Amino acid sequence: MRRSTRRRRTVSAYREGDRTVVLIPARMSEAEEQRWVSVMLDKLAAQESKRVLGDAELAERAERLSGQYFDGRARPASVRWVTNQNTRWGSCTPSEGSIRLSHRLQGMPEYVVDYVLLHELAHLLVPGHGPRFWRLLEAYPRTERARGYLEGVVAADRLPHVPGARGE
Repeated sequence: MRRSTRRRRTVSAYREGDRTVVLIPARMSEAEEQRWVSVMLDKLAAQESKRVLGDAELAERAERLSGQYFDGRARPASVRWVTNQNTRWGSCTPSEGSIRLSHRLQGMPEYVVDYVLLHELAHLLVPGHGPRFWRLLEAYPRTERARGYLEGVVAADRLPHVPGARGE
């Protein structure tokens, strides 16, 4: 949150690495501040959900995440989107070094896609889901949040479809 005495009415927000910066007028009340933070976070999430990474960008992202969280030790041979994974968010074949992410992740918040990428990258270092595997993922600060988000998506998919709900 950054307050500005020069700012009179406008509110804006942008991403700065893993942080979100919201710029507001200095005179704004705490209640207005909280409301605008919520509005701007929703607005940024909507903008990000419209942006879809291609396979090359996904591979670059995996490389960056491996460097940031695994000291560059996880080196996939290929990283790509697939449309044939409807029950998994991602998969990895360590012997081939290939990582595949479900197209259903496209449009989800960046931290969720990053978590799934890191999960699959961790499998290049530790094949199973034992304690060593989960210790690797502890380095990513949004692991629990991303897992909760994905659990919520799965739960919502199980709800009965009601016409008119969700703006239909």
